[in-house]
Amino acid sequence: QVQPVESGGGLVQAGGSLRLSCAASGSIFSISFMGWYRQAPGKQRELVAGITDTGTTNYAGSVKGRFTISRDNAKNTLYLQLNSLKPEDTGVYYCKVLTARGNYWGQGTQVTVSS
Repeated sequence: QVQPVESGGGLVQAGGSLRLSCAASGSIFSISFMGWYRQAPGKQRELVAGITDTGTTNYAGSVKGRFTISRDNAKNTLYLQLNSLKPEDTGVYYCKVLTARGNYWGQGTQVTVSS
């Protein structure tokens, strides 16, 4: 079992910044992908940003140029730097870890952006 644990969410004004972290612990075996997803009220969960074990990144169009994903392989930790936040970025942000043994999700961290 892998347990991703997110932290760093909070309430911020539009234009502000936050940094999310996701620490993965447990029986970690060959992480191939780590990603951040978000779910706004009444909407489906969507991919915000992802990064592979080789460092290839991808971003949702709505966050390109504002968010940056990174990972520390030695610490099995994933980060998401959120800049120039907008009210539409509000939601619960989840971390997903993909290993050779399956997908693992964290419990999520709330990000609220006020206008």
